Amino acid sequence: MPIWKTFSTPESIAEASYLLKDKAGSACLIAGGTDLLLDIQQNRCEPVDFMIDITGIPELNKIEIREGYLFIGSAATMRIISNSPLVGKNAFSLYQACGMIGGPQVRNVATLGGNVAHGLPAADGTIGLLALDAQVEIAGLNGFRRVPIDQLFICPGKTHLSDTDLITGFYIPVATPHQASAFGRVMRPQGVALPILNLSVWLEKKIEIVQKIRVAIGPSGPVPKRITQVEDFLTGKSLADINFDEVNDILRSTNSFRTSPRRASAEYRYLVCKDLFADVFKKAWVSAAE
Repeated sequence: MPIWKTFSTPESIAEASYLLKDKAGSACLIAGGTDLLLDIQQNRCEPVDFMIDITGIPELNKIEIREGYLFIGSAATMRIISNSPLVGKNAFSLYQACGMIGGPQVRNVATLGGNVAHGLPAADGTIGLLALDAQVEIAGLNGFRRVPIDQLFICPGKTHLSDTDLITGFYIPVATPHQASAFGRVMRPQGVALPILNLSVWLEKKIEIVQKIRVAIGPSGPVPKRITQVEDFLTGKSLADINFDEVNDILRSTNSFRTSPRRASAEYRYLVCKDLFADVFKKAWVSAAE
């Protein structure tokens, strides 16, 4: 059975948006295809009537500074992002996350836009972006709009994106002195690249005190989310004041870890959560002093 009937390669956002509108209900976007093609081949979704490949659109492949924001195009691959000095300087948690996704073959083709659009609660790219306070730029029927990334998700595999929406990129505030982020994950040692637990921390410190902090962890429920209770608890504290057992109590009480037969039990996730958080937090803390 063919995966698609018609395949199109638009050269601009305007052309891609026109095709989405003209073929509404029968069109599907593809970039890396590392999730989409598997879903079709394994009968988790129907074959596509009209496939639109967006990887050739120059605007969607850009990584640059725009008016105080780091812009990353939605078709930028994980390999390109994880090798970008600009991303490493301004969005280190995302830089690390993209370098851990899949294996080299996957990172060569998988895109950040696809990772986010798939809507999974433990998507590494999404968790990295959440702590960075990223905004998602979307081209739709009424033009361009920006949406805070934490407002994009509904439930596992479902977002607020419509059939005519196209994620064009992500805007991340440029890092300033004494701000830093870090990402970490726990995964199966047998080489299965799916995260058991992943976590991202962004913080700003002044005179060895946490001034601001954002924490995201996955999978912690039906949608990717920040852990605001931990953020509130840590704000105003020095490293010496932080009791990681207390942080872990908050993490355990505010997250709904579940048992997954292919990944890990809920009990195991609760067990490793404390050390993962302490490790990622301390890396961000040290980097914020540089």
